[in-house]
Amino acid sequence: MRRLFSMLGTLLALSGLAFSCTPLRPSVTTVSAASTPAPTRKQLTILYVADLHAQLRAHPELFWHEGKERIEEAGGFARVAAAIRRIRAERGGEVLVLDAGDTIQGSGAAALTEGSALTEPLNALGFDGAIPGNWEVVYGPAVLRQRARELNYPLFAANLRDAQSGERLFPPYLVKEVGGVKVAVVGFTDPDVPRRQPPGYSKGLRYDGPEELPALVREVREREGAQVVLLMTHVGLAKAVGLASRVPGVDVHLSGDTHERTYVPIEQAGSWVVEPGAFGSFLGRLDLWVEEGMVVDRHWELIELTASRFPEDPEVTRLVDAALAPYEATLSSPVGHTEVTLARYAVVENPLDNVLADAIRAAGGTEIGLSNGFRFGTPLLPGPVSEADLWNLYPIVNKLKTGKVSGRQLRAFWEQELENVFARDPEKRFGGWLPRPSGMTLRFRADAPKGQRLLALEVGGKTVEDERLYTVTACEREGDAPDMVCRIPGIQEARVLDIDAHEAVRRFLAGKPRLHGALEGRAVGEDLPLVLRTQQVQ
Repeated sequence: MRRLFSMLGTLLALSGLAFSCTPLRPSVTTVSAASTPAPTRKQLTILYVADLHAQLRAHPELFWHEGKERIEEAGGFARVAAAIRRIRAERGGEVLVLDAGDTIQGSGAAALTEGSALTEPLNALGFDGAIPGNWEVVYGPAVLRQRARELNYPLFAANLRDAQSGERLFPPYLVKEVGGVKVAVVGFTDPDVPRRQPPGYSKGLRYDGPEELPALVREVREREGAQVVLLMTHVGLAKAVGLASRVPGVDVHLSGDTHERTYVPIEQAGSWVVEPGAFGSFLGRLDLWVEEGMVVDRHWELIELTASRFPEDPEVTRLVDAALAPYEATLSSPVGHTEVTLARYAVVENPLDNVLADAIRAAGGTEIGLSNGFRFGTPLLPGPVSEADLWNLYPIVNKLKTGKVSGRQLRAFWEQELENVFARDPEKRFGGWLPRPSGMTLRFRADAPKGQRLLALEVGGKTVEDERLYTVTACEREGDAPDMVCRIPGIQEARVLDIDAHEAVRRFLAGKPRLHGALEGRAVGEDLPLVLRTQQVQ
């Protein structure tokens, strides 16, 4: 029966419709209609966003469906607010609105103000609660605490603690009555932050694993009397699916981090797992119907927040304009030009990161350039490239670092990075997408065992030799060991340069290179589609 519902959901998604499912309930012997009143059915609506990445204004967004792509204006806080308010009005206010993290980082205005420029616009969106994402610590723990105090809604996370005292920074869950239904949302953020981000960002914090989650789910059911229990995590869709099997008693799992667009819920261990895209281009809507303290029906819709479907809220537009006004002159300054569309939405290779990796390699004057597999950054259309674009595409300004690595080290690096992205066990997946190379090409099989995925590795068109040393440029990460570059340990002749990635791109674009909007075969998975949009491939 569940397979039938899953097939039905797929057909509905392909038709552009939302997905719903009415679970079968046990039969009940009825004494008489007069003596046994019909149970009261109550509806609860949950709206949530994830990975806003400080995209305050509307922007071009790339949508894909059934092999067809289109770019349309979407997102912006004012449009998110308008959509939320429309649904609140439709539902008579019986709505819970949540944010699944990575909110105050990802744009120039956010970086220049350590996230404070977002406070008033965020407070106008009507959130009931949020969990911190992996990038919320980019400005350090003290700033995270300060931003949390400035928000008019609570942050919550079960596994984020002060390293010295062991005390939680925020409550482990949110409990609220909505539409006559008591709902609890347990929060869980990425425990890999100290390794995944530059270690200096989270110094003084402790991130626990998911071991406490089952007990917390029982606690909100038994002690708090929650009729509906949601688990909202910022660990990525693959790990969220894995957690669904390990944390029983959850009605729906609200995922964030990997920017996945879940049009059809993933059913796992009787629960649904969903993720609502990124950048404010989408709004996830979950409707639950509750009878006698049980969820008896559920409906999911991933709403595309395009300009053609939703207006912008005038009051939030005013707040956004005011927040950005002090930085407009700086961020609108041109740094170059592109004649092609540059986009980042691909797990293995994308045109935008090819430009960044080329700029890094040119700045270091090395054989190889490497950029991390970042997910943030909306499409860059043909025309001027501005300072704001640099911040959207690379919102941290770490210095560049050069050194020498052996061919053996390069092979070990790529085998580990391929495991990070394609591990069969979701718990072993780590970080973002595949790093982006310049001056180097690789071929691999994603479905091969760990340590056996790499099929070919070349530098400058020649097969990599294990004993030979190669020069490489990547980014210095705050808190890393002096002999590490881009997660490659033990490099020789390490040297930190005086320029960062932004300056590298400025210099690169000043040379007016011919930019390519198509893939170049720098990284090829022989068992993968030419363009892979999701890590949910296994």
